[in-house]
Amino acid sequence: MTGGEPVIQVAIKRRHQALIFALALVAWHFPATSPAQSYPAKPVRYIVPFPAAGSPDIVARQITERLGWIWNQQVVVDNRAGAGGTLGAAIAAKAPADGYTLFQCNIASSAIAESLYATMPYNHQRDFAPISLIGKTPNVLVVHPSMPVRTIAEFIGYARVNPGKLSYGTSGSGSSQQLAMEFLKLTAKIDVVQVPYKGAPQALSDLIGGQIPVSIQSAPGVLPVIQSGRVRALAVMSLTRIPQLPSVPTVHETAFPGFEVSSWYGLCAPAGTPVPVLDKVHADLTAVLHQPELQQRFKDMVIEVAPTSREEFAQFIRAETARWARVIKEAGIPQQ
Repeated sequence: MTGGEPVIQVAIKRRHQALIFALALVAWHFPATSPAQSYPAKPVRYIVPFPAAGSPDIVARQITERLGWIWNQQVVVDNRAGAGGTLGAAIAAKAPADGYTLFQCNIASSAIAESLYATMPYNHQRDFAPISLIGKTPNVLVVHPSMPVRTIAEFIGYARVNPGKLSYGTSGSGSSQQLAMEFLKLTAKIDVVQVPYKGAPQALSDLIGGQIPVSIQSAPGVLPVIQSGRVRALAVMSLTRIPQLPSVPTVHETAFPGFEVSSWYGLCAPAGTPVPVLDKVHADLTAVLHQPELQQRFKDMVIEVAPTSREEFAQFIRAETARWARVIKEAGIPQQ
């Protein structure tokens, strides 16, 4: 061995070490498989915070079936009903932030609840990553046929000369139906008393039977009984009329410009879910929402498909939360 050989060997060894370090840095910055490329590698849980067979559940099953086709994985609907949607939301908020739990967020659990409940098991702004709005469905002001009113103007006039004597049924305290009437009461300066039920079908049943004179109902559930004449629709609470009730005007066009109260559905994930996964879910959900067959199905259900960007949906939730906080405060609705 010559005197220079150890120096050469050391130099080669150092070059090898430098090369290995450089390759490691490349592998660290550019992994062979990103989270989105391998997602989903197993079934995905899709939490719906309402019972099976209702409109939110039907929406979820239309969405999950089509996402399952795209992903070649099961997307399992998990109905976790209770506490105005907050029970399911709390479960979703505490789930691992790995993309394998998705949450069908909504107006009640994601915008109204924060101001309605004194204590909350989650904070929507902190605990969820919004993905996209799915769609909106309008509320409808309906009355028993015995009520001597046929328009929203006549209803407001009747309520003003009978303060505190009219009652209205809702699907429960904290529902968008209650907040819709409270918003109308503030806007029209009328006094109508809420009768909360365990669900919309119970309120509608009592309206049909004449036990209550007025109700706010979601359009999909009340449409058949309006068309059969068992209840009378006075106004739709979306900004535009709905095709299924072309002769029923909106509150916006006949009484109070800009008035709108629609229930809405969206998709969220636990905060901290990797951004590439959020982006993939967003892209695939958007593709699903643009499928003509799904759009027709939702149109038949009186749901306006309304996909958004992730940031647009986050801004929408913030605006809705602030809006309903203001209504709850001004209406003097006590915290539960």
